[in-house]
Amino acid sequence: MRGRRRRWRAWAHLVLLAGLVASLMAGVQAAAAARRPAHHRHSKGIPAIEAGLSPSSLVAPISREVLEPGASGSLVILGGLTAGGTSADGVYSLDPIGGAITLTGTLPAGVHDAAGSVIGGRDVVFGGGSPSTVGTVESISTTGTGTNTGTVISNLPTPRSDADAVSIKGTTYIVGGYDGTAPDAAVLATTNGRTFSTVARLKVPVRYPAVAAHGNEIYVFGGEAVAGSGGPVSTIQMIDPARHSVSIVGHLPEPLQGAVAVSLKGTIYLAGGSSSIVQPATPGLGVTAVAPPVTGVLATVSTIWAYDPVSRRLLVAGRLQEPVSNAGAAVVGSRAWIVGGELNGTPVAAVQMFEENIAFGTAGAPGAGSPYFGGKLLIADRGSNRLMLLNPSMKILWTYPSATSPPNPDGFYFPDDAFFIDKGRAIITNQEQNETIEEIAYPSGKVLWTYGHPGTAGSAPGYLHEPDDAYLWKNGQVSVADADNCRVLVLNHNGTVAHQIGTTGSCVHNPPTSLGTPNGDTPLANGNLLISEINGSWVSEYTMTGQLVWTLQLPISYPSDPQQLGPDLYLISDYSNPGQILEFTRQGTITWRYDVTSGPGALDQPSLAERLPSGVILLNDDYNDRLVAIDPATDALVWQYGVTGQSGTVPGMLNTPDGFDVLMPGGLTPTHPTTG
Repeated sequence: MRGRRRRWRAWAHLVLLAGLVASLMAGVQAAAAARRPAHHRHSKGIPAIEAGLSPSSLVAPISREVLEPGASGSLVILGGLTAGGTSADGVYSLDPIGGAITLTGTLPAGVHDAAGSVIGGRDVVFGGGSPSTVGTVESISTTGTGTNTGTVISNLPTPRSDADAVSIKGTTYIVGGYDGTAPDAAVLATTNGRTFSTVARLKVPVRYPAVAAHGNEIYVFGGEAVAGSGGPVSTIQMIDPARHSVSIVGHLPEPLQGAVAVSLKGTIYLAGGSSSIVQPATPGLGVTAVAPPVTGVLATVSTIWAYDPVSRRLLVAGRLQEPVSNAGAAVVGSRAWIVGGELNGTPVAAVQMFEENIAFGTAGAPGAGSPYFGGKLLIADRGSNRLMLLNPSMKILWTYPSATSPPNPDGFYFPDDAFFIDKGRAIITNQEQNETIEEIAYPSGKVLWTYGHPGTAGSAPGYLHEPDDAYLWKNGQVSVADADNCRVLVLNHNGTVAHQIGTTGSCVHNPPTSLGTPNGDTPLANGNLLISEINGSWVSEYTMTGQLVWTLQLPISYPSDPQQLGPDLYLISDYSNPGQILEFTRQGTITWRYDVTSGPGALDQPSLAERLPSGVILLNDDYNDRLVAIDPATDALVWQYGVTGQSGTVPGMLNTPDGFDVLMPGGLTPTHPTTG
């Protein structure tokens, strides 16, 4: 019933020698393997990344801060650079999921571009800019409920800023940076934050590198050259602290500085940063349209790479929802968090997360990072009167109507929903304000079956009035919510009505006699129908012949398209602004609610939400002109197609999308497996 509502709202010797050589080489390789821990591998490859934007953001933008894991899953933010260009001295505790942020202390002096570590249970900040480069080492406790004051516990051998730090078995290593004028190539080691030793020197001195540990080795990705003309570099350096050695082990796909690097389950992931190479935009990627960088400002990137220290390859594993550089990063459990940072030079307040998720694909595979990896996504883009099919890389594979499809005898107007049928060989779609249902062959576009009279509403046999959610059942029948006629019809393919639920024209919730303007009729695993009614916000289960099984009134404004998740678990959209998504039981228990009311995660009249095999909730956010995926574990927005609040028909844009479906290999339709 989105059409009517719209109107209301307007990722031998020679052999012996050869044998001797092979034996020696095996010994060398074994020794190397002993120094380098076995790299974790999944049977399907290195997992891709699920990356999301938290619905909670910082109160104010911050960049170049120190970020450390805190107590009970929290994050500790120390210092940073404010939007006004000043060095912050505040220490905050952030709940990255709930969004609560609390001032827990104050540094002796405000700093930004510092390195940080946790030593002896205290957060330690090394050097930084304040605003000029300093060598102080500040320590602060962030436990307890009171506000703590930090202390200066020592000084670095020389002033240093723009460095990074990483800890291995109780030793913190400070890597990269400069003294305000010249690069500092020394790799410092400390166990207490007070005394320091030089364990190696970088081959390529850089500031703003991304640093992560893998076993007993440290990897340094890119950074900014200090000498010469400066700018991002592409070198990957490996530090072996035990051997006091540094070697160049590869190069990045592009020069990069200000990125972050973390280790998750034995794989190093590199994310974001600034590059001197402006990459073409990825259609459909991102919460907002990102303007090109201004003159003199490096391009901020969103790519997340997986780095395999064994093969020394970088593989695209996913993308950040918001590109950032010079952000704080920390790992809590198996999840990495990125807080703040800069987008094309401007500080942001975003809180982002990423974690391995093999359901989002494998690193290096096309479409890595997609919630429907391996499948295809069908979108009913009703504002542009088209159907479109995307691959996991969000490339448009097919559209309807098109110059190659046969003419549609009924016209093609207002496609409200669309679902694959016949194992992906056809599509059933209801055109709400065209008053028709059609089955269309895929990929030819040939119209196979129709019901209704194009452009003419009615209630007599053969007529419909704003049909919604047409489904093909395995027995060949079609069910549809005939909304403005206040009934649900079960149709035979010969055009006759097999069953009707509700009394034509009686639009009041009075089960089983009448329905209060139904707009959903989802097939259930037991062969029954799950019907939503706009009037009064009711959801009910009926048999195909109209017998009521149960009914429930939900605390929402406008129920839309309920879906079954389990034997007694359901999902529904609230088609309102701000909209929300609920999981509920038929007893009325709300088990999960997504009700973000502001920021990039806020919804504007979402009409259909479904749980994908990857575990995330995919939904069309109609009047925000986008499809998004939400992870119920974090409420993070982990995927988007379309530019928020901007309608269009070019690749990457949508115009009031109102329906979708996912087709997996073998013709499987995982969100509606019981249909035809």
